[in-house]
Amino acid sequence: MNVLPLILGALLVMAIAYRYYSAFLAAKVVALDDKRITPSHQLADGHNYQPTNKWVVFGHHFAAIAGSGPLIGPVLAAQFGYLPGFLWLLIGVCLAGAVQDFMILVASIRRKGRSLAEIARNEISPLAGAVGSVAIFLIVIIALAGLGLAVVNALKDSPWGVFSIGMTIPIALLVGFWMNRLRPGKIVEASVIGVILVLAAVIFGADIPGSSLAPYFTFSKNGVLVALALYAFFAAVLPIWMLLAPRDYLSSYMKVGTIAALVLGIILVHPDLQAPAFSAYMNGGGPIIPGKWFPYVFITIACGAISGFHALVASGTTPKMLDKETDARVIGYGAMLMEGLVGVVALLASCSLFPADYFAINVPAEKFAALGLNPVHLQQLCQAVGENVAGRPGGAVSLAVGFAQIFSGIPGLQNLMGYFYHFMIMFEALFILTTIDAGTRVCRFLFQEFGGRYWKPLENPNWLPGTLLSTGIVVCLWAYFIWTGSVSTIWPMFGTANQLLASVALAVATSALINAGKARYAWVTLCPLLFVATTTLTAAALNILNNFLPLAAAHPEKAFQAYLNVALTVVIMASAVVILWEAFHRWYQILVEKKHPKALKKPVHPLPDIPDYGCC
Repeated sequence: MNVLPLILGALLVMAIAYRYYSAFLAAKVVALDDKRITPSHQLADGHNYQPTNKWVVFGHHFAAIAGSGPLIGPVLAAQFGYLPGFLWLLIGVCLAGAVQDFMILVASIRRKGRSLAEIARNEISPLAGAVGSVAIFLIVIIALAGLGLAVVNALKDSPWGVFSIGMTIPIALLVGFWMNRLRPGKIVEASVIGVILVLAAVIFGADIPGSSLAPYFTFSKNGVLVALALYAFFAAVLPIWMLLAPRDYLSSYMKVGTIAALVLGIILVHPDLQAPAFSAYMNGGGPIIPGKWFPYVFITIACGAISGFHALVASGTTPKMLDKETDARVIGYGAMLMEGLVGVVALLASCSLFPADYFAINVPAEKFAALGLNPVHLQQLCQAVGENVAGRPGGAVSLAVGFAQIFSGIPGLQNLMGYFYHFMIMFEALFILTTIDAGTRVCRFLFQEFGGRYWKPLENPNWLPGTLLSTGIVVCLWAYFIWTGSVSTIWPMFGTANQLLASVALAVATSALINAGKARYAWVTLCPLLFVATTTLTAAALNILNNFLPLAAAHPEKAFQAYLNVALTVVIMASAVVILWEAFHRWYQILVEKKHPKALKKPVHPLPDIPDYGCC
């Protein structure tokens, strides 16, 4: 089948969803009103709370949520064929992922930028808030470690990548000062300067390998990790306008520009899909994902359809920067549609490879030999990109090859496949890095909010010693996992944890609607909640029974790793079940027993000018 109908169909469906469904959510479900004062104005401190231009916030938010998930997940799920992943990406992002991001963002800006755990504490119960804090913190640490490991592996011994991405830091500092101190409000000026400098860094980065500067930008795995940890620490500590927001904003130009180029390239080249609609591994036995399409498609493709991590950004840095309420529609719903498009493009690009070539890249050599497949164009692909791409599992390499193959199919660009390949490798690393800086800051907020219950000064986000301490602890935790390499044993359950967090976020959003007296609209979050919770809890149980416990029995030397996976999965599952049970109990009290939320419990954090309960 040709790719053109699928990409055009996806664009059309997403455009209709944004035009009509997001308008319904904004006008009827939450009733956005610019007369309300947003946290960025009411609590403006020039550090964490800062009114910011809508498109700058969009760039920051999109850069923060768009990590490796929408790139890597669809590539791995291509094992099942192109149709299961395509349908989940398209339906999931319009009816679940974008709804979750938008609803949590609105709930947070109406609770003074409070985190997801604190919103759960108010909207569901104190127990849900306490359990949610622990579960969310654990999930974020695992996520940051997994994302950080991907960056480390992509940038180690890569002077071009290190130079290009490293240069975005001083460029971001310049743009931040330009927009906020030198020429306040001159967004266009700062954007033009920043984009030109970022493109220059990418172009000149190609000359770094083999030059006298190469040794200064060639780091080992641990060297990249140290640099990454230092960057994440300062990005989480410095005022948000100074480094994090402008860097993510500039990165979003590269991300959005590259995505637009990929969509245009697919339309121009319109390659045929070499992968079948449904592969022979639909019922299990696949060399990449051992389980059946249900439920594994729905946890393998996480961020492109729905992601719990997004709810942390939507209740972390973004609500503290929103200038007015109506900006939430394009930022919350629109940015997630953009990420869904990234997932669709990644899936189609990987499915344009011949299945034998796809598996040769994504499966270790010894396992691929057992499949009995003969590569079709693998040798030519290796020669075209300038390095051996066989036996490079993880999805990143096959995705870069697929993208490079599409770009090189444009007339006049046939001889640039090697450049496109390395550009895409760096592009993937940049995607992930912008999630790490925002994720570290969000995790710092979580740590301070939870720790502040036991040590009051820690709760103040502007208290410098507390900020330094909490950020240092967060960075050390995820960096330790990468340094020891143990995160590679935890990664298989990250998809499950991430989707369970999405279930929690949807439960919180549903509670906010019911508490606000808008139970008639609760279906917008309840329907995706029931689906995501069912598929993910099923996948978590199957991971324990079919993957982790057999690993411990078959390989005693890996028993600790396997049992650690089991323990973490059980903790996260139990936390999600407790929160869901508390939510169902609250809904029963309100809808059946007709008890108003105020009669149930006083608000945990009573704040002026906002409702005690509900996002409306």
